[in-house]
Amino acid sequence: MKQFLTFVKKEFHHIFRDHRTMLILLGMPIVEIILFGFAITTEVKNTTVAVLDPSHDIATRHIIEEINANKYFKITEYINNSQDIQQVFRKNKVALVVAFEPNFYQELLHTGKAQVQLIADASDPNTATTITYYATRIINDYQQQLMGQNKVPYQITPNVKLLFNPEMKGAYNFVPGVLGMILMLICAMMTSIAIVREKETGTMEVLLVSPIKPILIILAKMIPYFIISCVNLGTILLLSVYVLGVPVAGSLIGLITVSLLFIIVSLSLGLLVSTVTRTQLAAMLVSGMVFLLPVILLSGMIFPIENMPIWLQRLSDIIPAKWYIQAVKALMIEGLGIMNILREMGILILMTLVFVIISMKKFNVRLD
Repeated sequence: MKQFLTFVKKEFHHIFRDHRTMLILLGMPIVEIILFGFAITTEVKNTTVAVLDPSHDIATRHIIEEINANKYFKITEYINNSQDIQQVFRKNKVALVVAFEPNFYQELLHTGKAQVQLIADASDPNTATTITYYATRIINDYQQQLMGQNKVPYQITPNVKLLFNPEMKGAYNFVPGVLGMILMLICAMMTSIAIVREKETGTMEVLLVSPIKPILIILAKMIPYFIISCVNLGTILLLSVYVLGVPVAGSLIGLITVSLLFIIVSLSLGLLVSTVTRTQLAAMLVSGMVFLLPVILLSGMIFPIENMPIWLQRLSDIIPAKWYIQAVKALMIEGLGIMNILREMGILILMTLVFVIISMKKFNVRLD
């Protein structure tokens, strides 16, 4: 028994003296429970809404106030004509447009019927279904109030229209996310492990003292993963178009350009991880915590970012996959051109420069 307790004490000692393991063992559950608690929710909150109200009567004002007061919606735009509807969606300003017909209240009083159109972005089918359901309930509640006050049967007919993905195919939602996750994992995780493996076995130092410049050796380690990622990109796009039926509705050149840029960002991240870790296990753990979980939870791949608290939304801004997935959705699903994703491309270029500069400085310190 005494030997057993001594053995247990020794194991505890091994664990407690490794601060990184302690941080992972004790810190990861806290981080995961906070992320899952805040990020994973089936509710759709803070949905941005645009209103087209040519009627400006008592009924439309009441419905607009009810929508704005609802916790799921936030009216951010008022548009003047139906031609602006496509523009607000293509600029990613809103997720729902509520368009009333002219003379809404007069039609309701005189004919007993009036129509309101609910137009949603169905590139994310689940979100589109949920928010149109919420809006329909608000309109139906107002209809019930009106019938109770006037003792007259009124019928307000919500006419739901889904843009970009009228057939509500799930593939339209997950293809951009899967593309971002695969490219990130192959480029960043595999690159970091490949370089750390050389450091762990001691062959990296042998390579670095060879006549070839160190930067060329690093690039030589990255190029295979760059090529594999390009092959994966082509494979996924072909499967998406010809098997899943998800078209590239926008600029194909823009899609390839932003994908190559994202691959470079991911390779830079892998290089950065390889500079701060010494073992493959540490590289795997850092990659899992820094790449895999944030990409799944905070990139908008599965859970809508607008549902998250503000501090998680700001945290998601530093996830490269978030900007890449947004750009892919704009190009593939919404049919936009490369000029419409300049902001996403600029952010990815800035991230690349930051990662490369930090990585090079850390490599130089190690070489010194």
